[in-house]
Amino acid sequence: MDYAVDVRHWQNQGSGEVEAHLYLDDRQHAVSKLPAAFPVEGGTIEVAMSGFGIKRCHYMTTGGAEKQLVPDSRSAEGRRARLDREHPVVSRGIGLLSLVLLLIGACLLLLQIVEPVSQIPPVAQRFGSFESPIQPPLWLNLTLGASAAIAGVERALRLRYHWLLDGAAN
Repeated sequence: MDYAVDVRHWQNQGSGEVEAHLYLDDRQHAVSKLPAAFPVEGGTIEVAMSGFGIKRCHYMTTGGAEKQLVPDSRSAEGRRARLDREHPVVSRGIGLLSLVLLLIGACLLLLQIVEPVSQIPPVAQRFGSFESPIQPPLWLNLTLGASAAIAGVERALRLRYHWLLDGAAN
């Protein structure tokens, strides 16, 4: 038996209508809204998305073992996996750059949230006010935001997801 999962990334994600299609031997076997759990022989195939792409696509055996599914070589995730196999140094460099961009974006976001919240009178009286030591110009703010979004997409293509890093980029 050969299972395949197809997810159309850019369906209407905001309405929750994104669906995963499960194929068995090249024939459609089941359809489910995401997050999806497809019961299959010997376990379950679990599929979930983030705002940037698939964050989980695993086969869970009934015994509790977990195995990440292999992306189709023609998909964006498959092409990213091929880059990782054929050019591991370049792939690691891109991965490290995406991680750094997400960390910078998350830190900047945290500073920009804490500053106005600390200006609220009850918060300022209790904890004092906070003035961010970093005041980037608008163009840099927009560039860092776009870079964090692109880094989130890159991580999704590698099927990597961390609730804090990738959630902040969302």
